[in-house]
Amino acid sequence: MTALPFPTVAPRVAAASAVAGRLVDRFGRVATDLRVSLTDRCNLRCTYCMPEEGLAWLPREQQLTDDEVGRLIRIAVELLGVTEVRFTGGEPLIRRGLVGIVAAAAALRPRPRLSVTTNGLGLERLAVALRDAGLDRVNVSLDTLDPERFVALTRRDRHGDVLAGLRAAAAAGLTPVKINTVLMQGINDDEAPALLRFALDHGYELRFIEQMPLDAQHRWDRHTMVTAEQILASLAAFDLQPDPVSRGTAPAETWIVPGHTALDGQPARVGVIGSVTRPFCGDCDRTRLTADGQVRNCLFATEESDLRGLLRTGGSDEDIAAAWQAATLGKRAGHGIDDPSFLQPARPMSAIGG
Repeated sequence: MTALPFPTVAPRVAAASAVAGRLVDRFGRVATDLRVSLTDRCNLRCTYCMPEEGLAWLPREQQLTDDEVGRLIRIAVELLGVTEVRFTGGEPLIRRGLVGIVAAAAALRPRPRLSVTTNGLGLERLAVALRDAGLDRVNVSLDTLDPERFVALTRRDRHGDVLAGLRAAAAAGLTPVKINTVLMQGINDDEAPALLRFALDHGYELRFIEQMPLDAQHRWDRHTMVTAEQILASLAAFDLQPDPVSRGTAPAETWIVPGHTALDGQPARVGVIGSVTRPFCGDCDRTRLTADGQVRNCLFATEESDLRGLLRTGGSDEDIAAAWQAATLGKRAGHGIDDPSFLQPARPMSAIGG
């Protein structure tokens, strides 16, 4: 297979103006996709994310309550034009109020699209309840098909539980069921073809994600990461074809897998999220809330804006919306990983939310 060009995406750089009811930055980008971290805690200890002993978790009193989370989502949807909400962590399935939070968001009008990014532990038990609450779909992290390698990567013997969670999500209709995979040199980078075959056989949609500098140990090294081009080269046998469907603002660049169809009858696709080597900052439409109520405009941001304080000191919905808009105006043009002055965020991925 010859090298496939990445689909091109022209950045929007129109001058921003004050837009009522929208989250607009100074480069003209509009945030309509809200990522909500429900906890910084996780029940796995993935080597590329955190140390074996875990981290110093947020005190409970600093975390948003279920009602506070619901209120911020309502403000985002009703006053700021957010149309998609994804619940993240840490591991969002360990949030006891998750089903109720999803139900409250599903009751909003206009109704946002709702999804969860999870490691899959507990999904077998919760899939039907989440569907009934209004969840639309799930993204499940799976970095290996080898149970022993899974233990080495996550420091937990729970591989079978992840696979059971995937099956339960598909059976419950939480589709498309997407798999997120991070490849690492010398660890699991030999599994790309097998992982894609597994996804195709089960009707899942696979997304390979470049490893990003968001580990708590700060050991990320660009020179040893598996790049998007290397991932595509390892899939040469599948004769991937460029996806004719526009990528839009989605982070994944996708390719058609000839001869295969998805569960919905559409052509099967595989995606690559090249956050490091193929950044998509020019079309970013995301805004993030941490579990303690901070607005983050980028995974790699070093600044945050506090909404929890406004929530707990009597701020009105309009006050909170205005503060969120002001925070959005400060969004930078790009993540700056290639800049010599780049500094890895103090918060690791588990504390930011994916």
